[in-house]
Amino acid sequence: MPAPQDTPSVTERAVAMIQAGAWDDVLALLEPHNRPGQAQPSVLACQAWALAGLGRREEAENVVDTALQLEARNIRACLLKADLLTAREAHREANIFYRAVRELGGGQSNLPADIRDGVRRAELLQDRLTRDIFGHLRRDLVAAGYDETRSSSRFTQALDLASGKKTAYFQQPRNFFLPELAHVQFFSRALFPWLEALEAETDAITAELENLLADEKDFSPYLKTVPDLPSQSDYPLIDSMDWSSCFLVNGEPTPNAERCPRTMAALASVPLCRVPGRSPQVMFSQLKAGAHIRPHTGAVNTRLICHLPLIVPPNCKFRVGNEVRTWEKGKAWVFDDTIEHEAINQSDRNRVVLIFDIWRPELTEEERGLVSTLLESLDAYSSNVAAWD
Repeated sequence: MPAPQDTPSVTERAVAMIQAGAWDDVLALLEPHNRPGQAQPSVLACQAWALAGLGRREEAENVVDTALQLEARNIRACLLKADLLTAREAHREANIFYRAVRELGGGQSNLPADIRDGVRRAELLQDRLTRDIFGHLRRDLVAAGYDETRSSSRFTQALDLASGKKTAYFQQPRNFFLPELAHVQFFSRALFPWLEALEAETDAITAELENLLADEKDFSPYLKTVPDLPSQSDYPLIDSMDWSSCFLVNGEPTPNAERCPRTMAALASVPLCRVPGRSPQVMFSQLKAGAHIRPHTGAVNTRLICHLPLIVPPNCKFRVGNEVRTWEKGKAWVFDDTIEHEAINQSDRNRVVLIFDIWRPELTEEERGLVSTLLESLDAYSSNVAAWD
């Protein structure tokens, strides 16, 4: 008796027959390869497709379940399982398998034609099922009193994450991570009672900024090439005045601090992050028309960053994680810069904001002291402070 053909070539022939709808031929071809305990997941997946094509859905589901037990990430088996679940209106479960097909097949260019079509179909069906499922959930939530404009903002974000409407972003500090700090993109103003007093000084601060802008030599590129350190030579904003800054404080006050007394006075009651030689950093940050600060993350998660917008033309956007905001003059916000963020100026004028760093409010006095000592010690060990900024 001749030996059965090798499984890969048999599977390829079976796939061609599946694409032609020759269901009986598929079963006849695979029969010698379906000995109990010896069948390969790829063979079982093809057999299940043929059974489903013949309307023998219960048998098809039993076979595809066996295939998935052997190889949970078999894309052909996942796709059929999703279709079979949809046929019996098990939409929630089908959605899980369509999502798996989407993840397994996404971005792959060498998939068989029927699987490529299946991945596209899975994407459409998963999107539709997700809308249906979360439409159902929202109706029940509304009946229970949920109102997106008034209810818990973090519950709304959780709902958006669960539905796939938004993606989750987490802290990714480049250099130092303190555990157990909440992953928050933009912080509630209620945590920072000093914001209103700062905002009240917007016009005075803007006047001091305009005096500095009159002589652009006070500004320099924010990103600069540092000798003997790695540099992204292809990054368009390195050594570029398209993204420039004028520091009032950079660990220590600069001469420009004396030229901005109202700005410095406005910051006197702010809990600035203090690390000798490193923080606080207080600067006017200018982003020229058309410039784009690409997605990036900050160095340490023990501080937060505050923006006070001063010169803000329309079409300037700022994204932190999955939330996009537009600056408004005199309306400050506080965010975690160790969560991926980016900025873009799509206007025909320059944008300038006052930027400074503060301690995270959750840190105890002991933790602030220890973090300050740690960072100061690291900077002292390395002669290149810029490596940590």
